[in-house]
Amino acid sequence: MMTVTEDTHKTYEDHVTKQLELNQEHLNSLTHPGSQVKFDVDPDILPTPDPNLRVFFFDIDNCLYRNSTKIHDLMQISILEYFKNELNLKHEEAEKLNNTYYKQYGLAIRGLVMFHGIDAMQYNRFVDDSLPLQNILKPDLKLREMLINLRNSGKIDKLWLFTNAYKNHGLRCIRLLGVADLFDGITYCDYRQTDTLICKPDERAFEKAKLQSGLGDYKNAWFVDDSGLNIEKGISLGMRKCIHLVENEPNMLLGKTPRHSHVIRHITNLPNVLPELFKH
Repeated sequence: MMTVTEDTHKTYEDHVTKQLELNQEHLNSLTHPGSQVKFDVDPDILPTPDPNLRVFFFDIDNCLYRNSTKIHDLMQISILEYFKNELNLKHEEAEKLNNTYYKQYGLAIRGLVMFHGIDAMQYNRFVDDSLPLQNILKPDLKLREMLINLRNSGKIDKLWLFTNAYKNHGLRCIRLLGVADLFDGITYCDYRQTDTLICKPDERAFEKAKLQSGLGDYKNAWFVDDSGLNIEKGISLGMRKCIHLVENEPNMLLGKTPRHSHVIRHITNLPNVLPELFKH
């Protein structure tokens, strides 16, 4: 006979399993323009660094889509459920621990791996992969048009995704948004490498993105992100222009807007602060 705790945990696992099945079914059914990834997600060979290569790095979450979609809130609920079920914490304890790890490491999973021995891939499955994103994200024609204009301007050589999420989540977002065919690659936080779990704003994450994209010099890089801490790091590394996306007010956990950064309220406002990149 199961205890109340065991029964609650099984209900939690069953719910996640069912949602994962629904998510995968929907993903397999996508046919709209931009719903399929065209780049090699995990290439075996890295490109030779090109000192003249121009790369625009795009964050994904709360950047390619609006923060007001409340996906972040949905994700926080999912994270707290994981904390409570896997670490047997009360809601207040889970909330406090999650905020601590998020502020200190940029990702809750880093703290979980470092101090609790959590399986990062299991965490990803129960938290990110189980989110019903298809109920929220739809093809964004204005975003698609802006990215096409940026590609066609001839001012940028590569559009590159740079996310703290694992690749499953990042790729699902761009497929649902209908822009997956417009990017040249992705640098993600590799949850499989638990000994070296590196994410923004760690400088090593930026170096990883630099190597994977083939960028030879940070002065030829542009970067947009909703995290002030990440933007601050990009500025300190010498990126040509860094754009802080702040839809309403800066999230203090992610840092205030740094000096020398541009500010926009929505990703499609990029041409307003970077007109030189959108002129043919």
